[in-house]
Amino acid sequence: MNTYALVVTASLLGLFGITGLAQADDAPQSTPYHYGMPLEIKKVLSLTEPSTPYCEVITAQMVYIDKAGQTRDVSYQKLSDACTNDN
Repeated sequence: MNTYALVVTASLLGLFGITGLAQADDAPQSTPYHYGMPLEIKKVLSLTEPSTPYCEVITAQMVYIDKAGQTRDVSYQKLSDACTNDN
């Protein structure tokens, strides 16, 4: 086996591993919603969800300010907007 190819492959794998960890740390951590969880929403800042052409269950995300003034992030399951177009 070629030693140069082995060294390059190992270096690239290490680089991708470090990049993956950095991206994982940058991802916002949202609290998964569970039934009955008190939210105490004062103001909704954003609602985001993945776009899909299919009627399916997706994970949406809401960022809001609670009554204590803290910014919160919660994820929840819902039907995609494509489901409203189905008969």
